[in-house]
Amino acid sequence: MAVYTVHAPASYYATDVRTTPDKLVFVRDGFYVWAFVAAILWLIWHRLWLALIAYLAISVAADVLFSRLGVGTGARLLIMIVFALLVGLEAGTLRRWKLSRGKWRQLDTVVADSEEAAERRFFERWNARSAQESDRNAMSSPPPMPRASIAQPQGIIGLFPEPGAPR
Repeated sequence: MAVYTVHAPASYYATDVRTTPDKLVFVRDGFYVWAFVAAILWLIWHRLWLALIAYLAISVAADVLFSRLGVGTGARLLIMIVFALLVGLEAGTLRRWKLSRGKWRQLDTVVADSEEAAERRFFERWNARSAQESDRNAMSSPPPMPRASIAQPQGIIGLFPEPGAPR
């Protein structure tokens, strides 16, 4: 079972998500095979421009550094595979980072087998939550305000006592 985070634009957050569900983005947490195999293409596909620039800069800097140090091709290949593995593992985090920079808000976290099941589960929970809130708003009145006792002054918990007062 995979963990999905559900994101919506900040302006969309105030409205009901059931009206336009196509604006929601579900990001799976886990290993992305295509980000591991073809990191540059995967970053372009998901429009992660800052991550793409960082990936290219680190790749070029590592290649220049390894050539100056005289590192063999086997060691270079191993290090680049480890770097690609890191991109594959953190691909979901990169997508969430991009969404948070774009003023998106995380609405929920859902555990499901597939993205379709995650969508279904999210909307079931969202409908149940909104039904509970509407029932609560319709049936209940606000709780009564606490009344201060005039006859006996009491201190507030957490405040220091007044000077000269008995302890």
